[in-house]
Amino acid sequence: MSFDPIAYINEPRWLESRLGLERIAELLDRLDRPQDRLRFVHVAGTNGKGSTCAYLASILQAAGLRTGLFTSPYLITFEERIRVDGANISADGLTEATLLVKEQAEAMADHPTEFELMCAVALVHFARSGCDIVVLEVGLGGRLDSTNVIDAPEVAVVARIGLDHTKLLGTTLAAIAAEKAGIVKPGSAVVSWPQEPAAMAVIEAAAAAAGDSLVVPDLARLDAGPVDWGGLGAPMRPFSYGRFADLRTRLLGSYQPANAALAIEAAEALRARGWAVADDAVRRGVAETVWPGRFEIVRAAAGEPTVVVDGGHNPQGARALADSLADVFPGCKPVFVVGVLEDKDYPSMLETVLPLGAAFVCVAPDNPRALPADKLARAIRWTGQDLLGCSACTRPYVARDMPDALARACELAGPDGLVCAFGSLYSVGSVKAALGTPA
Repeated sequence: MSFDPIAYINEPRWLESRLGLERIAELLDRLDRPQDRLRFVHVAGTNGKGSTCAYLASILQAAGLRTGLFTSPYLITFEERIRVDGANISADGLTEATLLVKEQAEAMADHPTEFELMCAVALVHFARSGCDIVVLEVGLGGRLDSTNVIDAPEVAVVARIGLDHTKLLGTTLAAIAAEKAGIVKPGSAVVSWPQEPAAMAVIEAAAAAAGDSLVVPDLARLDAGPVDWGGLGAPMRPFSYGRFADLRTRLLGSYQPANAALAIEAAEALRARGWAVADDAVRRGVAETVWPGRFEIVRAAAGEPTVVVDGGHNPQGARALADSLADVFPGCKPVFVVGVLEDKDYPSMLETVLPLGAAFVCVAPDNPRALPADKLARAIRWTGQDLLGCSACTRPYVARDMPDALARACELAGPDGLVCAFGSLYSVGSVKAALGTPA
């Protein structure tokens, strides 16, 4: 029988998440430490870290550097989590790297977890591919995340911190920031989002303790314009940041220019450390960045409702979605397709979006932790009773699956309306599949 690397990595026996670095360190030692042949930008945070990683990888690739990118979760295919110069790892490449990892993992007394296996596969692949630099996204937290097995990165980036995964990371911004700041090590540059004061104090202390320089984007120097629907064949958002006065991005969310500014500061930190990242590479990299599922217009055709999908899955994400809808589609009340995970703070998310919607369609994401659609519908009705002007909340539709949800939402929106699917990154792939939209 042929070896299936994805089935091996996803075996139920090691799906349990167990924070700690002992297993991944032993596994990589057995693999001759591929991480030591690589240089890294390490990115932690709660919101915006994926987009920041995408911007950074695109900038570095535009600078002519062979660039690896490791992200999670995947939206359409498993292979998209491991990329070199924008291309997903091939089936052969995934098989070869996983077989090397499997041989060593099977010899360990304490078998690595799914994420540890995946992290090791990625590092092996990046080393075998001769990457000049790797943009490495933290999976969960930072301090005890498997990606933190690396030595000091060139740059440690901390995106916006919020209250998420509180059972594992802590119930306050300061506690969560302490976990995220665990990626800060002596010998790195540190770039952080301008955090809330409690979190910012933790990041500042971590950088000072490591003897590292700390840069925080000055968002007062950020000036974003409205979406240009003509664009260069596609909608683009023009913006400027500091001395970069002619930037454009395909990522249309109102928050994306700020994520780009964070990535630009990381690129500037790399340049200060001797990496050749020219201004033109920054401009081209930002303009060429593609990052699916983040306020992405997945259908815009005459005679059919426009469909937007957004992977926002916590209260900050819901607020960003609300701001983006008001900015990109002013005065429009969308029909929301909502699917969330049960362990998220979905009541707070609902409080933000309920006053904005014309109608609500509930669906369960394709994930074992999904909140059942009927339970979500009850939550929408209960929350809507406490909010003025929320008549749309009184009768949310409970869908069987995503095709049913989108069909009902498009019927409710009408040909000139707007449908917005949000609540979980795990729904993005099923939305695109139901619409027949290319990944």
